[in-house]
Amino acid sequence: MMLALEPDPTKQDAVFRQLCTDCGISRTAQARRCAQACQFIKPDYDGLEVKVHGRRRGQSDPLSTPDPEASDQSLGDEAFFGPMQAMYRARLHQPREGAQWTGITTALAEALLEHGLIDAVITMQADPDDPWKPRPVIVTEAKALAQCRGMRMGYAPLLALIEPALALGLHRLAVIGIPCQVYALRALQDDWEKQGLHSLYVIGTPCSDNTHTARFHEFLALLDPQPETINYLEFRADYHVELRYTDGKKRLIPFLQLPLSNLPPDFFPVTCKSCVDYSNVLSDITVGYMGGSGDQWLIVRNAKGRFMLDQLQGKIDLASARQAGNRRSAVQAFMENLKKADGGLPLRRMPRWLRPIVAWFMPRIGPRGLEFARARIEMKAIETLITLRRHHPARVKTMVPRHVWEIAQNYGLRPQPRELDAPQNTAAHAKDFGIDAEPPPSIDLKRRSSISSEVDHP
Repeated sequence: MMLALEPDPTKQDAVFRQLCTDCGISRTAQARRCAQACQFIKPDYDGLEVKVHGRRRGQSDPLSTPDPEASDQSLGDEAFFGPMQAMYRARLHQPREGAQWTGITTALAEALLEHGLIDAVITMQADPDDPWKPRPVIVTEAKALAQCRGMRMGYAPLLALIEPALALGLHRLAVIGIPCQVYALRALQDDWEKQGLHSLYVIGTPCSDNTHTARFHEFLALLDPQPETINYLEFRADYHVELRYTDGKKRLIPFLQLPLSNLPPDFFPVTCKSCVDYSNVLSDITVGYMGGSGDQWLIVRNAKGRFMLDQLQGKIDLASARQAGNRRSAVQAFMENLKKADGGLPLRRMPRWLRPIVAWFMPRIGPRGLEFARARIEMKAIETLITLRRHHPARVKTMVPRHVWEIAQNYGLRPQPRELDAPQNTAAHAKDFGIDAEPPPSIDLKRRSSISSEVDHP
């Protein structure tokens, strides 16, 4: 069952904020909490990683046990993907009809409801007036989650439903969200626990850039003269976009042959071009595609993530993530094109006759699997810095975490002294980048962190 709320808080007007993705906090009675919760103001990833996972990225996890099927890169790859216990390629034995891939995200939430471990799932379904527009919903029955399968494009105030759910007596929740939503969820988790939140499971999906739903329709219209017949779109790790149609037809379009030059420069909002969390590092488990080599890509981040995955035993195939190719030249080319784009999309200009040839080679010699995922993380770090320096230079010092600088400096992007004047960037950090800076006040992470080795379930 999906609960109908009257009045519906997701239909209230949002308080205007710069660099806002409308996660839902500004639509609540305490809209001022945006200052505490928004990753586009002053994020504290170090503190929240410790609070959620018990440690920061790159530190060993005493609670994890090696899994022979998991990838063995874990600690080194935490610099890119955040704290984790294991990474997998994965697929369900029986793919779910209507799912974006095989349906793992939905299956995890269904299992929690079926086993009585939670009272409700807060997630998205299609708006009744637009199948591409996301609409936040509270789901209390596993079978109703079938209506939430698939990808939606656009901003949606998911977190506006947390307090209404608690008011209805739904104290054990699972939330499926993208990174900006999950950051705000974690930043305010203590507040909601005081309001009766007993347990929380967070299933995160990586966000491969978002835009407003109306703009997405413009993109669909460039792909097909009958965009209303498209009912599935996916950017795949093999450098193709997959389209599916209402009549069952499928079509693959190489990235290089997409009509990106016809899109307006602001097709992707500045918020999404300056996001510092591509892989949803504060979720308990991340389910995506970038490192999946054609399958889904799972990152188990903590004990709750492992517990959720265990609920699918006998229903899911797990294997080590693969990697191939070298990302360096692709990322370097992306950076150079982004610098030339003057705030628009990073377009690679080449003769039309050459594009099919390059498109044929890219899936065969370009970065694949985990190397593709690392390339996307590096591209996002570079895009964040170039975008903020161009549009909001004063925000660089508060919005950019240390780990983003560490990734970007491999491509010659280093902070200026004025860009490190934030609590998370100490004098020692500045010296790592060859900069002399006065040490700012330190954060007491012990005071701000808590972790339990127990999994929250009845």
